[in-house]
Amino acid sequence: MDQGSDMGSISIPDVPLKSSNRRMPVLGLGTAASPFSGSETTKLAILEAMKLGYRHFDTATLYQTEQPLGDAIAEALSAGIIKSRDELFIASKLWCSDAHRELVVPALQKSLENLQLEYIDLYVIHWPVSSKPGSYEFPIKKEDFLPMDFKSVWEAMEECQNLGYTKAIGVSNFSCKKLGDILATAKIPPAANQVEMNPLWQQNKLREFCKAKDIQLAAYAPLGARGTIWGSNRVMECEVLKEIAEAKGKTVAQVCLRWAYEQGVCVVVKSFNKERMKENLDIFNWELTDEETKKISDIPQSRGCLGEDYISANGPIKTIEELWDGEI
Repeated sequence: MDQGSDMGSISIPDVPLKSSNRRMPVLGLGTAASPFSGSETTKLAILEAMKLGYRHFDTATLYQTEQPLGDAIAEALSAGIIKSRDELFIASKLWCSDAHRELVVPALQKSLENLQLEYIDLYVIHWPVSSKPGSYEFPIKKEDFLPMDFKSVWEAMEECQNLGYTKAIGVSNFSCKKLGDILATAKIPPAANQVEMNPLWQQNKLREFCKAKDIQLAAYAPLGARGTIWGSNRVMECEVLKEIAEAKGKTVAQVCLRWAYEQGVCVVVKSFNKERMKENLDIFNWELTDEETKKISDIPQSRGCLGEDYISANGPIKTIEELWDGEI
């Protein structure tokens, strides 16, 4: 992995994305807050992160954070915190209700308007299911789910990249099988797949698949997503991780992030607390031992985010098993 360009106080390594000329910083700041933190709080946290050296920011239509992120970018440019927009890596996501052939490009155009940008660096399909157009609510009403036409939606994603609205395209919450469905017809293969991944859900099968297909894996919930609707303290309270952290004089969060980095995975971590944002950056100048890595690989595995909100008895995905194609 190459070291990124000078990124203020800390330089974050980056990795190349296939089918794109962009490089993705391996550590990014997530902006999904449950409940929504408010625009001003979000904007100030992003500005603080930029001062610390963060350059990768992850948002989505659903998060309601595109606008405050756009405001923060504009402010950072005018204050000289960053010299140019090109220093940043901005990722956003297509919501289920826009996951229809004719709605994808307009959805990204709307995101660009919110962000006050001419392009983003990565645009991903948020979940592998569509819903009735025109609604941006969560959870989605069970009767509003529709099967996703992977072929036509992906063609529209490719159009987004060909038009220059995004430098790379990808997916989120896609199993090996569903990625295979996209790859079967794709002219531009997905550059990334953003999924839940942490020491208690290591995604071994998906990691191997993505590595073989040159798809960069990005981890959300690397610390277990406590404070979200579905998250818990189970990662932060894991005894194995606590023991390793204590032995190294690090925090459990740092051990989790370092572990993911050593697996070749990009990580999106959400914290609006300045000290924790700083702490999360301190993972690049030390290593886990082989023994520590082995201990982590032996941790019993279970998925944290089951995705129950995306299944419905009469919808296209009726069970958790179907959503993840057995990867549970």
